[in-house]
Amino acid sequence: MKKLDVFILKSFLGPFIMTFLIVIFVLMMQFLWLYIDELVGKGLGLGVIAEFLGWGSATLIPLALPLATLLASIMTLGNLGENNELLAMKAAGISLPRILMPLIFLSVGISIGAFFAANNLIPVAYNNIYTLRDDIGKTKEEIKIPTGIFYNGIEGYTLRITSRDAAGIMHEVMVYDHSSNKGNTSLTIADSGTVKLTPDKSSIIFTLFSGTSYEEDNKKSYRDTSFTLQKINFNRQEVIIPLENYAFRKSDDSRYGNEVMAKNLARLRSDRDSLDTTYRKVLHAQVRRTLFANGLSHTAQLDTAKRMKELPLFESDSLFKWKDTEQEAKAYSVAIANLNNQISGTKYYERELYQSAYPLRRTIIETYRKFTLSLACLIFFFIGAPLGAIIRKGGLGTPVIVSMFFFVIYWVVDISGKKLANDGAISPFIGAFISTFVLLPMGAFLTWKSTRDSALFNADAYLIFFKKISGKLTTFKIFTKTRKTV
Repeated sequence: MKKLDVFILKSFLGPFIMTFLIVIFVLMMQFLWLYIDELVGKGLGLGVIAEFLGWGSATLIPLALPLATLLASIMTLGNLGENNELLAMKAAGISLPRILMPLIFLSVGISIGAFFAANNLIPVAYNNIYTLRDDIGKTKEEIKIPTGIFYNGIEGYTLRITSRDAAGIMHEVMVYDHSSNKGNTSLTIADSGTVKLTPDKSSIIFTLFSGTSYEEDNKKSYRDTSFTLQKINFNRQEVIIPLENYAFRKSDDSRYGNEVMAKNLARLRSDRDSLDTTYRKVLHAQVRRTLFANGLSHTAQLDTAKRMKELPLFESDSLFKWKDTEQEAKAYSVAIANLNNQISGTKYYERELYQSAYPLRRTIIETYRKFTLSLACLIFFFIGAPLGAIIRKGGLGTPVIVSMFFFVIYWVVDISGKKLANDGAISPFIGAFISTFVLLPMGAFLTWKSTRDSALFNADAYLIFFKKISGKLTTFKIFTKTRKTV
């Protein structure tokens, strides 16, 4: 490999890794902000939060990788152009396609890696993130007993403390035990106390000092309606309350393996075959019910293969001729009733067909989208590299602005196409590849312009063009006035 190729590759890899990490970090902060309410206040360990963010960042690769490729390619060629290195290469007789050749091979490698990430890594990430979200959602928030009010955050118990000092000692503690569902029959009052959770968060322990326990037996019979009250004074007593779902427990990772986003290409193809078979069966059954069970009583007369003398064609002369108004009113009533039945049946068929068509469309779309990430990386390179060669500006200023413009177009078109395809407004193929169809002509146009040293983004070139137009308009006005005076 020539030294020039190594130099160009090193110039690209640095910005690519840097921008990829920056984009992942920014998107992960947005991801964290979105789910911060589900994480805070549940006593989750640092490892659980790190795992959640790690799998979440893996799901952001379809957004981060194309944007990093676009930014890195603009910055690399922009830096070369700004430092006149690109001009020196061209002066040495090296064409722009030859300069881009090592980067083209590298972008193809990135696209191949993006395909394997979309097919192998991202499904696993979605499976784990779904499982973690469900496990975190089942975990209850940490117990924080407020002062001055009755607190019923612990199932089966109602607590009240008057105050709490700086050392964490609670004063004037009341504990109502409602675990037996017999009302206020068990009450413990203490002068002070402390509270702590067991290490596994399976129980909470109240250590009470200088108090009294009241236990009332509210059982009564026909003959004896009196109640028994038991009163016990104590200097120190421990009340152990069992807890459920206060400790985070990680469940089986394969629980969400049947989600569309958590499947690889092989599983999607298998599901597509079975879903397509189900969809065709439902559609065939609906057609048969429409023809033979929903009011089409003359279907044989509509079939040219079954026309016989005993099944004559419809005679238009005999239509809409009634013996009297009663027969006409009855015919219209029957027609309206049949029409309403057809409308109701059509709406039912639409809902029934949607239940099998929607999963099939989603499966087909996700099958195609395994390839769109690779194509997006490749196309963004052929947009970014020509733009960098034309703009000739490096750093994070102009390249960021230009790249974000193209990336927003890609993101909006891609999301819109996916939604329209899921709703059935367009085909799954068009919905999945519509962003590719939009960006591919842009990349081809910019590549063609850059190979011809176009001044596409040169402000001076546009200024000269408008000055020429202004000069021609001025000349035309002078010529017009001269003709009028003559």
